[in-house]
Amino acid sequence: MSTASFFSDMLQGIADRGRRFLSLGPARNGEADAVGTMQALCETLLSSRGEASGMALAKNILDRWQGFDPEKRRDFMIALLSHFGPDIERLERAIDSYRADPTPKALHEMSMAAEPRRQELIRRLNLAPNGIATLVRMREDLLELKARNPDLEAVDTDFAHLFGSWFNRGFLVLRPISWSTPADILEKIIRYEAVHYIGGWDELRRRLAPEDRRCFAFFHPQLADDPLIFVEVALTREMPSNIADLLKEDRAPIRAADATTAVFYSISNCQEGLRGISFGNFLIKQVVEDLRRDLPRLDTFATLSPVPGFADWLSRERRAEASDALSQADRGKLALLDEPDWADQPEIVASIQPNLSAAAGWYFLRARNSSGKVADPVARFHLGNGARLERINFLGDRSERAMRQAHGLMVNYLYKLDDIETNHEAFATRGEVVAAPAIRRLVPADRSPRSLVPVPDILSPDARSSDAPGRKGNKEFTS
Repeated sequence: MSTASFFSDMLQGIADRGRRFLSLGPARNGEADAVGTMQALCETLLSSRGEASGMALAKNILDRWQGFDPEKRRDFMIALLSHFGPDIERLERAIDSYRADPTPKALHEMSMAAEPRRQELIRRLNLAPNGIATLVRMREDLLELKARNPDLEAVDTDFAHLFGSWFNRGFLVLRPISWSTPADILEKIIRYEAVHYIGGWDELRRRLAPEDRRCFAFFHPQLADDPLIFVEVALTREMPSNIADLLKEDRAPIRAADATTAVFYSISNCQEGLRGISFGNFLIKQVVEDLRRDLPRLDTFATLSPVPGFADWLSRERRAEASDALSQADRGKLALLDEPDWADQPEIVASIQPNLSAAAGWYFLRARNSSGKVADPVARFHLGNGARLERINFLGDRSERAMRQAHGLMVNYLYKLDDIETNHEAFATRGEVVAAPAIRRLVPADRSPRSLVPVPDILSPDARSSDAPGRKGNKEFTS
């Protein structure tokens, strides 16, 4: 029996004893005021001092929540917002005390009083057996509810704050995923893959079994058999320009010892409830260290990444009355994108490539969202990690989704180890997009934007399937 399983069984036993002591039962179908009962149980949990009774209460609350329909789950979240915020009277007293005597003790009391009561409630709910897994699913619901109820942002802030601590890098375990990994985990890799669809076991084997393929995942001790995020790596002799060459069935594998380049071609967040909790930057850095230790000939670390928001952005620029990014000549050539199966017609491909590549250069170097940040979510991730935008790959992905999202474009981000810190500082402090000279030449310096027209933060439903950390359904955020 694993340590995690033993610990979970022990907690379950304690909770069961507490349940018998408190005579707690599950929610009943048709129970009057089920949310009110839950609210009362939460108040009891906050005032509880006994370990067994606290675990039993926490388990009962989470069991009841799992039995709720969507409407009751919404009402419960609204109750968390309305009834489990800060203790206002305590906060006012603490503010008055600090104003009268601003000592460190008074400041600490004011800080404690300002903390919403629901934070402590969530901590106590985490005491239940499998509590953290249920809370992650609870936040998954909350993220959907928040889109229709913006006031719930305050509740989500508390979940995210606590998850940021509970899923700290120090608690995460990096494990290699291979063809000999237990089948239940491999099934989840197939299900969670968010960038390049895995069609079944044979295709998964082609990604894991060859000597020149690697896969790594982060796990949390309380979610021992459920990956949080994983990366698929191809070991090659050069930086690839298209995904088909990496994934084709009849490719000829190379010896791992002969590889000079490690290509991160798919990174997938697995838990929608952990959206916004960053693991990817730690994952890449740890995998680079492990690969360099095992394969000292590797000297190039790069991605082959999608561009999920490019097609939407380009469509808006083409429709706009005036565009800084596109000339009238560009618009005329790019109208060929409306031709069915344009990518299968060599004349159109040759005609459109210069204009589409130039538009992509503008998108990466100049387009910004409403917060003034680089518009492309994948670019924000890699540039923030210290990578350089190295190459734009025309028709790098001919899949149906990539053609819709990016007109087939893919890009390489290069992790040049000696430059990572400098690149990160340039992006973080000045918003500078560090890019290869060939990409910078696509956007002449004298073509400065007339005005900043921000890119909407919300992508089309199709583009959302592969953009920022933890998007539901297809959770790819890098590459």
